[in-house]
Amino acid sequence: MASLDLVLLMFAGGALGGMAVALVGLGVPFQLLAFVLASAALLVVVRPVAKRHLVERTPEQIDGVAVYVGRTAVVSQRVDQDAGRVRLGHDEWSARTQLDGEIFEVGDEVRIVQIEGPIAYVSHC
Repeated sequence: MASLDLVLLMFAGGALGGMAVALVGLGVPFQLLAFVLASAALLVVVRPVAKRHLVERTPEQIDGVAVYVGRTAVVSQRVDQDAGRVRLGHDEWSARTQLDGEIFEVGDEVRIVQIEGPIAYVSHC
């Protein structure tokens, strides 16, 4: 329902309107009219309010490897501009220095500044 910005939910409300008309005993044309009017009213009045509340109350979430950017890691294999490895928690990443000429030795603490594919680019903390 949320994937279509609550449109299907508004159609469900329209279907309830059509059902109410059917329970009263009116024919299919009146049921269809009730469905269209109720759906349109819900789309115009309720949907913007519901969507605003949904968007405002949903915090932005960083997904994937982006959560590692800014964290510190420990060098487990010498890191230079061509090769190296760092340990971040229990994970080990291939690493490269962010700037040419930088070299980090085993045990140095570095900050992850960027991740491209399987490679973490690191710099001084």
